[in-house]
Amino acid sequence: MTHTTTDQPARGASGAVVPVLAFAGIVVAVMQTLLVPVIKDLPQLLGTEPSNATWVLTSTLLSGAVATPIMGRLGDLYGKRRMLILSLAVMVVGALISALTSELLTMIVGRTLQGFAMGAIPLGIGLMRDMLPREKLGSAMALMSSSIGVGGGLALPAAALVAQHMDWHALFYGAAGLGAICIALTLLVVPESTMRAEGSFDVVGALGLSTGLVLLLLPITKGSDWGWSSGTTLGLFAASVAVLVLWGLFELRHAAPLVDLRTTARREVLLTNLASIMVGVSFYVVSLVLPQLLQLPKATGYGLGQSMVSAGLLVAPLGLTMMFTAPVYARLSVKYGPKTTLILGMLIIAIGYGAGLGLMSAAWQSLVIAVVLGAGIGLAYSSLPALIVGAVPASETGAANGLNTLMRSIGTSVSSAVIGMVLANTANNVGGVAIPTMHGFRVSFLIATAAVAVGLLLAVFLPKRSQPAQHTQLRASSEEEAALAHAEEVLRGFRGRVLDAAGTPVARAKVTLIDRRGRQAGATLSAEDGTYALAVPAEGAYVLAAKATGHGPLASSATHSGDARAIDLDLALPGESVTA
Repeated sequence: MTHTTTDQPARGASGAVVPVLAFAGIVVAVMQTLLVPVIKDLPQLLGTEPSNATWVLTSTLLSGAVATPIMGRLGDLYGKRRMLILSLAVMVVGALISALTSELLTMIVGRTLQGFAMGAIPLGIGLMRDMLPREKLGSAMALMSSSIGVGGGLALPAAALVAQHMDWHALFYGAAGLGAICIALTLLVVPESTMRAEGSFDVVGALGLSTGLVLLLLPITKGSDWGWSSGTTLGLFAASVAVLVLWGLFELRHAAPLVDLRTTARREVLLTNLASIMVGVSFYVVSLVLPQLLQLPKATGYGLGQSMVSAGLLVAPLGLTMMFTAPVYARLSVKYGPKTTLILGMLIIAIGYGAGLGLMSAAWQSLVIAVVLGAGIGLAYSSLPALIVGAVPASETGAANGLNTLMRSIGTSVSSAVIGMVLANTANNVGGVAIPTMHGFRVSFLIATAAVAVGLLLAVFLPKRSQPAQHTQLRASSEEEAALAHAEEVLRGFRGRVLDAAGTPVARAKVTLIDRRGRQAGATLSAEDGTYALAVPAEGAYVLAAKATGHGPLASSATHSGDARAIDLDLALPGESVTA
């Protein structure tokens, strides 16, 4: 069971918090595409075989997938700002290791540490929920969520420029410098959240999830090299299923699991995570196809003959459009809700890929595709954290968004494997070199369109509206409206005073609302006059638990039937039953 110290946003956060956290998200996302401009040269640069060189990319993907849910949970327990700084510090160390070596194994170690920083994105979303006023939360989370695509898109031209004019190790020095700047800005600007989850870290659950993810993602990313029907690939898939099933059974029985699978199984959370996989698939297709199409020589008959830097600049609007979509999302979400914006985003993605089937004959057409897809992916990515935050308790924000980020990573991994296989199987062999074909590019776009169609179907079945308290938190358009809505919620919930043996009000007593399944439904601290107020998400039976320094704990059962009345919690008395 998890509890929090308060259900109110932390105050004192400056206006620079959002740009600093978003900048950190962009920097860690850069790690995923940092080496894309030099992929074809990696075997020569590292003195190894092409199949071995791909581990430089695969290692970052695997460590990022493992880190996101684990760092999210650690942030919930021990402080999100603290874990954010730790993630960035590990990334800096990894970048410096890679900058100082041209040896394969050492490079893989450095790249693995760089991928660890992906946990910064769900941590940043959690910090925003804990600190920001409600009317600013939607656009802030949208920007943080989109930073995954923004960083990936902007890294392509920047990395191409560096790789074309400097030694390739400069890429890692630059990454280390950006990470150090992020750490300094976080220390200066971002306060620590007061929100905490009680309990201990689930070490067994973390090891089980990490093992299961590695066993799953390894054959996905390496299946085309090993052979999809090979014993290694099939054996790893089977092992991953066995490990993840055993892990799930363990988590369901654990008192403080790494991932609350019961919460994850809720329709709104489950469907959002599944839709996230489809959005991840669609995002990575354009990142794989357009740079190759743009750089193929015109002698092929369909290549656009652009330089590495020019290709990167033509794809860069994908990330820029995602960034500028965040404020547009905020306005649409306030009016229509995150479910509608998710559906709209997926429709735009489908239109972009559909139009892209006929827009591959000129460089300017690639620019149009990048802008349209950037707008759609930006809206879709922006909607995901709002849907997750609106469906889970505040104390589980970090872990829940970590899991959602993991789902997107799985989507990009699947996309990389499938599109890589499609392009390889449809390529023409010219002088021993495999040249992708226009047929392969179009099939890739069709796969992306199909993935979006599946995601769109999942999004349609999302609940229409969130619970009142959560719905207000994400969609209130002004501080006054948010305060009024919160007051209305409290009137429908439990309120009263916390008293000691002498009947004196107890300040800063922790009051927790627990539902019939033993899960936290709300928490707060009593005011200086001992008063407390807790909104109730739904009618039914609850337990009100109160405790304060120097006083014994109190647990009282309480039933909410629509009409609230004041309930005083006397810490000098044993538990009692009350009705509201």
